[in-house]
Amino acid sequence: MGDQSGSRNGPQQKYVSGAQNAWDMFSDELSQKHITTGSGDLNDILGGGIHCKEVTEIGGVPGVGKTQLGIQLAINVQIPVECGGLGGKAVYIDTEGSFMVERVYQIAEGCIRDILEHFPHSHEKSSSVQKQLQPERFLADIYYFRICSYTEQIAVINYMEKFLREHKDDIIMHASFVISQFFGFQCTTTDLVFKSKDLAIYFAGAYSYY
Repeated sequence: MGDQSGSRNGPQQKYVSGAQNAWDMFSDELSQKHITTGSGDLNDILGGGIHCKEVTEIGGVPGVGKTQLGIQLAINVQIPVECGGLGGKAVYIDTEGSFMVERVYQIAEGCIRDILEHFPHSHEKSSSVQKQLQPERFLADIYYFRICSYTEQIAVINYMEKFLREHKDDIIMHASFVISQFFGFQCTTTDLVFKSKDLAIYFAGAYSYY
């Protein structure tokens, strides 16, 4: 009888000890960090920008600017903390071959100009900021994977936990994951639900590092 009671109380105690009250949840939301999109209007729509530790899907017709936004996020996540950013790095998973290094360099240059415009003296105060505000440095902190099939896509996503563990001294607190297009799903309501669930499962291991 005692064993049965103990077996019931074990999981119950584990559940209760892992509970979180509503105030803690609200505080977490208030302190949640965001990656700026570079657009004030889009940041407002998204509640401050791209939320860290969440999956955000951007959809639209060809040519609307999805790739541009993905590259912009891979740059913006690297904005130094001293300049209001996260000081992170990016992992870019390209399924279409649309990642153009020349364009990334141009976006990095534009980001640096914006930083210097809004924080004109920031690079004078910190040597680390001076080193970071170079286009070459922004490009060096984007980890790029080119994949051509659904199987490769899942393999790369599953590899992320190991990749981050191997680079734990290199990829610091925040990393932005950009997938140019998710293979294997059509644009139907049912498929989108499954896709969201799959992405959450695949990146669960990566989120545990932040």
